[in-house]
Amino acid sequence: MARVGKSTTKRLIVTQYARMWPREIFDIPGEWRRQIDELQEPGVYILYRDDVPYYVGRAAKLSTRLHDHANKSTDRYFNFWNFFSVFVVPQKSHLAEVEGILIASMPTANRAVPRIPAIELPKGLARILRNERKIRPEKPKARHAEPRP
Repeated sequence: MARVGKSTTKRLIVTQYARMWPREIFDIPGEWRRQIDELQEPGVYILYRDDVPYYVGRAAKLSTRLHDHANKSTDRYFNFWNFFSVFVVPQKSHLAEVEGILIASMPTANRAVPRIPAIELPKGLARILRNERKIRPEKPKARHAEPRP
């Protein structure tokens, strides 16, 4: 992860991120996690099953929470993920909001409901859209023309 200057850091809610790191890094012995300063920070993380988001969580110290998910067989998510992404959120007051945005943006196994009010599709509009689909069924997708010999 690249370093961000201090003047920029004060203005950003998320200062750094890492995408799709393998779970196996938590199997490597030694003090290597202390060498990745960014994982010592608070932040929000996504656990993936292959390339599908499985769970979104937040942590006061990313490395500790991810290590627990990866190495404690009693952890609820222990068997269900193999990659992770992290978002460093230095101000703990923003953790819940960033977590809520990620939970709201993708289907996951999270039981938590974001504390962001949802905008519901008006019932009358949903009915109109359903009726419109009945009247005008989807057109078959165009096939690509085969190259001529």
